[in-house]
Amino acid sequence: MTSAKNDLKGLLWRSSSWTITFVVGLGIAVDLLVYSVVIPVMPFQLERLGFSNVAARTGWLLFAYATTIPIAMISERYKARQIPLILGLVILIASQVVLMEAHNFAVMCVARVLQGLGSSMVWVVGLALLCDSSPPSIIGLQIGLAMCGLSVGLAIGPPAGGLLYTHYGYRGPFIFGIAASVLDLLGRLIIIERKTALLYGVDPAADSRTVSTTRSNATVTDYDDNSSGEGSGTNIQESSKELTILPSGPSKSLSLFVVIARLSKSPRALVSLLIILIYGIVYSGQEPTIPLHLQQTWNLNSRAVGLVFIAAVVPTLFSSPLAGYLADRRGTEWITVSALLLALPWWIIITIQGPLALFISAFAIESFFTSAIISPVTAELAAVSRGMEGVGYGHVYGAFNFVYGIGTSVGPIIGGQIYDHVGRGWLVLCVLAMSLLALSLLLAFCFIGGNPLIKRLRRRLQITSLHDHTS
Repeated sequence: MTSAKNDLKGLLWRSSSWTITFVVGLGIAVDLLVYSVVIPVMPFQLERLGFSNVAARTGWLLFAYATTIPIAMISERYKARQIPLILGLVILIASQVVLMEAHNFAVMCVARVLQGLGSSMVWVVGLALLCDSSPPSIIGLQIGLAMCGLSVGLAIGPPAGGLLYTHYGYRGPFIFGIAASVLDLLGRLIIIERKTALLYGVDPAADSRTVSTTRSNATVTDYDDNSSGEGSGTNIQESSKELTILPSGPSKSLSLFVVIARLSKSPRALVSLLIILIYGIVYSGQEPTIPLHLQQTWNLNSRAVGLVFIAAVVPTLFSSPLAGYLADRRGTEWITVSALLLALPWWIIITIQGPLALFISAFAIESFFTSAIISPVTAELAAVSRGMEGVGYGHVYGAFNFVYGIGTSVGPIIGGQIYDHVGRGWLVLCVLAMSLLALSLLLAFCFIGGNPLIKRLRRRLQITSLHDHTS
């Protein structure tokens, strides 16, 4: 066995769930860097090129994400993760080259569509690869750590974009993005997929307490969607069915309609996807408007806008892994509801046209709690998928990225149109975001988790009523 393991150098650490988590997080960070590096650049570049309705046009340029479900089906059918990840990186690089050389608005839009295609590969296949390789008892933590890439990319992208645009012109931000993509490529070439590691007797997803490894057929602890434990984290560790790992060859391919039909049988999955849709709309709705709001209210230029993003985004580096860790321990329902509840007041404060320091502080805290939603909701989808026969991680995260892609496609358009064509557009946009997050809060309270909070409340009220009646 030892000699077999030596056939692949560094098999243990290259297939380790921690290595996979780092590489997936790096991919997400690079994707968000490439995505966000243009946020403080495009409004000023479009103005320089003589375009009108800049907020609306920026919203259309942020319209992206396409072809996610076919990618998910191919990845799941052939159990292939690494090759689609590399292909996604090539497409990301190509989209940057096209956008860097584009001076026509239509060509810019084509480049953004290409970027959406590459981005879908990073998200769908990357998250599926992460869940393949992670022990079930720490999936929430691993997803939370990988999701730090969101904050890292957003923390680096806008300030770097503004600084490079100011000093080196329009091509500067894109050259930086291409260099980051090369670093990402190295990580993707290093990793070893779980299906390959299993052939050498190594199972990176094995939980040392419950799982034994075999060469061709392994079992892992599964989530039970119908579990009635106190929290999702408890359910993960206590509910156990045997899940046979599919062979490395082709498995049954599911259409988009079949995947949606199967997901529709679980209220937890549907609500999770709806919350992801709302998050995508709320998060991306701000992107084309914040640079213009900062410019019009406080007369900030591209470089200053990028610095504001640093102050606002850095706190989110901690919210995602913290939320994932707490979701493993306390359950996804508690963390999701708490994050949504604590985020709402700060959306009111960022509408105040007072000191810039107040806006930056409120924007940072609002981003901290709003971004904390993603880790527990993503872990919730992983929990549900394990209880669905024939539905793999690629299918579920294909649906995740499809829904998130709709949100991040619609959000910039809504934000740009409202800001350009509605009086006090920033206020209207923030009120809309608060309303959508309030709806998410209600749905999470009623449906998220193996034992939703509304069920606990009803049970406690029944016990209290029975106790009062008997006494």
